[in-house]
Amino acid sequence: MEAAQAVRALGAIANESRLAVFRLLVSIGPDGLPAGTLAEMLDIAPSALSFHLKDLTHSGLLVQRPDGRRIIYSASFSTMNALLAYLTENCCQGQDCSVDTGMSCSKTA
Repeated sequence: MEAAQAVRALGAIANESRLAVFRLLVSIGPDGLPAGTLAEMLDIAPSALSFHLKDLTHSGLLVQRPDGRRIIYSASFSTMNALLAYLTENCCQGQDCSVDTGMSCSKTA
């Protein structure tokens, strides 16, 4: 990822509503949601949501696909991962590192 792409992506999520949209779509996974459902779930006016979806899509953080008469929006996990990699590229001076928070995303049996 280039610096200009990172700035565009970070700028897109530097808004409370857009961040909420992106986080919700990340939690939903690759199936995504139609705009109407997003508006209802996040209590965002459809006209405002349309503006936010356009900005997130332009930044590359969202992808859209047609589904009949609806458009389904989903998070672009490849862009998200590229942004995270860009942000952590020089972490720990290039050495393998991890921060032990005592928490894990994986479930233990």
